[in-house]
Amino acid sequence: MIDIHCHLLPCVDDGAKSWEVTLEMCRLAEEDGVTHIVATPHANYEYRYDRAAHLERIEELRSRVPGMSFSLGCDFHLSYENIADAMKHPERYAIGDTRYLLVELSEFSVFDIPKTLFQLQTTGLVAILTHPERNPVILKNPKLLHQIVDVGCLIQITANSLTGFWGKSSQKMCEGLLKKDLVHFIASDAHGVRSRNPRLSLARDAAAKIIGPVAADRLVTDNPGAVVTNQVTELITMQ
Repeated sequence: MIDIHCHLLPCVDDGAKSWEVTLEMCRLAEEDGVTHIVATPHANYEYRYDRAAHLERIEELRSRVPGMSFSLGCDFHLSYENIADAMKHPERYAIGDTRYLLVELSEFSVFDIPKTLFQLQTTGLVAILTHPERNPVILKNPKLLHQIVDVGCLIQITANSLTGFWGKSSQKMCEGLLKKDLVHFIASDAHGVRSRNPRLSLARDAAAKIIGPVAADRLVTDNPGAVVTNQVTELITMQ
């Protein structure tokens, strides 16, 4: 399995607080069957996104955990400042050397979200909307997701949302999105080793009960694999 959303790097945001935590997260993920993790530090008002510094940590991570592979992305907060910079430097925020970008909505969005995401994608980026099932704007207006998908965005739900950690409303939205074929990825959005840990198998199994094992495996293996290798056409045709 491949996890495209994980706050794995130590001491850069509200994720792993030390190298010890980072290494334990890797151990848990590997034990669960994860072979590749995209480290996704926040890029928001609170946490400055320093890609060069993060890449140095990725290199150290590779040397410390040779049995797994890693990419660098970010948890890109949809703000005026970030959008302006990403329009000029899309490669700064994308996953690895790809054009895929994880996008997190504000809990109190003032944007025309579909229009803003469409404009962002005119740079060649492909936006992946993270955890819509936990966003108050989406929870109040779930039909907005159809508009977001219609402008070319992909959808990532959180593993422990599907298994109930974030409450019944989020869990039911995940289940509904799976039934409507509106989910492209399940990712951990892990921040540590306890409740928000990097295991994916429980969510994959929960998804399998709704959409079948082949389709569920696609959300944690095939589709994220297409992302980290920048296989745009393959990903789209597999939906």
